[in-house]
Amino acid sequence: MKPLMKLCIAKLKQGTLLWLEGFKEACCLHRVVILCLRSRKLLIRTGQCFLLNGFIFLGSMIVLNSVVIPMLFWILPDQCSQIGTQVPCSFGGILKLYSVLRLGLIQLFYVFWFYPLYMFSLILSSLWYNDIAKFGFAAMGRSGSSVVEPSSPSETLTAQSTAHTERLAGLGGVMVGIGEQVYSVLLLSFFFLEVFATGFIPYVGKVINFLLLSWMYAYYCFEYKWNFSEVALDRRLDYFESNWAFFAGFGSPCVLAIFFVSPLVSYGVMAVLFPLFVLAATCSGAEQDISFPRRKWRGVGLGRLPIFYAADSLSLRVLSLLPLEPQDRTQEIKAH
Repeated sequence: MKPLMKLCIAKLKQGTLLWLEGFKEACCLHRVVILCLRSRKLLIRTGQCFLLNGFIFLGSMIVLNSVVIPMLFWILPDQCSQIGTQVPCSFGGILKLYSVLRLGLIQLFYVFWFYPLYMFSLILSSLWYNDIAKFGFAAMGRSGSSVVEPSSPSETLTAQSTAHTERLAGLGGVMVGIGEQVYSVLLLSFFFLEVFATGFIPYVGKVINFLLLSWMYAYYCFEYKWNFSEVALDRRLDYFESNWAFFAGFGSPCVLAIFFVSPLVSYGVMAVLFPLFVLAATCSGAEQDISFPRRKWRGVGLGRLPIFYAADSLSLRVLSLLPLEPQDRTQEIKAH
């Protein structure tokens, strides 16, 4: 029992240190200022993102809750005392009508302003996030492919397989690239559904939901950098699951900012903060250095946590139903 206790304490200590390292990396937002000073394009695109999502979207929410709704309650009161009569209240029917009118006007505000603005912001911000990551990557002076350092000797074969895949040219290379993109979309979609479903689990659901959300946002933040660095999909997933404590820490500030507010407000806050965390991930070199303690403390390593196991199984199940290519061709790619 004594060696087991020591092993558990060592693992807990390492996991805590990695989590704190990830949290610290996410909070190094001063690097964002440095990148914006280096690149005018990055500064403009980040400013546009703040203008749309911060000033317009969140500003509209503040105007609705601070001005529009109080004004509706003043024009269409919900209590007899606000009508100004001294006689016993006999305006029950009118007050019900006022309540229906208030609710209807507020819903019209959502239907004709917030929901279209939400869709417009969602589409435009998705394009801007890619530009922000690209300009930030260029401001760092990085180009070409970047290899994530293996966290175990068994990754040597994976590195060779990835190198072979990256050398594929012509139609085969295009098909592999398309296949990776389809698989990535399915994987993250199923993982999002998994995150959503955990919120309904009683008692421990919120804790699990917070942890999965942290991993999801951390992966989103680093995915831009890995795409520009041309890191293969299997490599990044393996690395992410091998350093799960670090990425749980990195995603925690993202989730803390939105976890306790309404869905629309949480979207607006995240739409403002997400570019900052993307740039923090772009600046971070910890995703290479974070594996060094793992090799040094191999006996007490945390090991790989199959975060995407359920999403991966469902994605492969869906892909197996699609006639993307002959079975022998699929086996050939896997063999390489």
